[in-house]
Amino acid sequence: MGRRFRWLWAAYSVSVFGTWLAFDAFPLIAVLVLHASPAQVALLAATGPAVGAVVAVPLGPWVEFRRKRPVMAGMDLVRCAALLSVPAAYALGVLDMGQLIVVSVVVAAADITFNAASGAFLKTLLPRDRLLTANARFESTMWTATVLGPPLGGAAIGVFGPITTVVANAVSFLLSALGIRAVGGDEPNPRPKAAEGLRAADLLDGWRYILTSPELRPLFFNVVVVNGLIMASAPLLAVLMLGPLGFPPWEYGLAFAVPCLGGLIGSRLARPLVARYGQRRVLLTSGVLRALWPVGLAFVRPGLPGLLLIMVTELGLITSAGVFNPVLATHRLDHTPDDRTARTLSAWSVSTKASIAALTALWGVLAGLVGPRTAIGVAGVLLLATPALLPRASARATAPPSPATAPPSPDGSPPSR
Repeated sequence: MGRRFRWLWAAYSVSVFGTWLAFDAFPLIAVLVLHASPAQVALLAATGPAVGAVVAVPLGPWVEFRRKRPVMAGMDLVRCAALLSVPAAYALGVLDMGQLIVVSVVVAAADITFNAASGAFLKTLLPRDRLLTANARFESTMWTATVLGPPLGGAAIGVFGPITTVVANAVSFLLSALGIRAVGGDEPNPRPKAAEGLRAADLLDGWRYILTSPELRPLFFNVVVVNGLIMASAPLLAVLMLGPLGFPPWEYGLAFAVPCLGGLIGSRLARPLVARYGQRRVLLTSGVLRALWPVGLAFVRPGLPGLLLIMVTELGLITSAGVFNPVLATHRLDHTPDDRTARTLSAWSVSTKASIAALTALWGVLAGLVGPRTAIGVAGVLLLATPALLPRASARATAPPSPATAPPSPDGSPPSR
């Protein structure tokens, strides 16, 4: 894969471990330090991603016409600075909910912008036939961090307090920026569009391309709905397990940590499955499978049988997602022109985050009316219908030409235009 990809992978690894180490750090700070009410914690959880997605809308076109590696390093530094403002305010005794919300918005917007730039950069770094391998490695790393990060973060919070993990996350973004800088090499110079200023039409160009693409449009709607429904059920399951069902916190953590091993399994299977059955068949099959599991969560009961039901259900869901996600990421890059990659990925991320925020709020209202178990069941039943959104017949459009199809140089540097 080359030295440059190894540096990129290392940068991603350190940042994703920092992020999962600090998992739920802001809600914990709100509760343990600021003594926030449940309504304030819910506001913090929903507002940051939702407003961050809105803030990120003009950043997609802005990224498109700039070199991607400096943008990625810059977003890492923005996230580092924003997060370090939290321990600084805490040390000065001025930390409040308003600052946590603002930092959450900045981090969410920087996340979307970084992801858009990194996807576009990856296309210039590797030939097309290695994109799936790269995306599978990223997926595997993410699930490894998901397994290890929260328990280690919980231990650090127990010993040193919740501010500690925020500092660790900030440092991880600083190290990621240094790793991205170490990638080195030349990057193709985008068209000098940025100097002309962004038009209103540029802001919508990512969505326009997605909605007019026979390959991407059905996958887009499927991913937006599936991710929104899965994430909307997550806090309700926590309420159900820790409340009426009486699971202790350590069993709650175990119920979700162990199944994350399925993400490692799925991401390792993605490449050999595609080699044997083809990208489209694996994408559709894993897309269907990941929608079949969550309905089982509506039948969870107290005790060991309930714990095992949750773990088996989550294992099936996460393993299917571990296969689906890297294949989707590769398929999406294959079917997006090089000069629209950042805008398309940004529009995709903005839509996904907005749908998660909206459906989480909606399902919170639904749970208040019918109870968390029924609300989880409704989400599971709706998920059973989402495979209908997946593409059926092979689209006639071919993948756009990409300079990444040229063979790489011996050191892994991207081919020149």
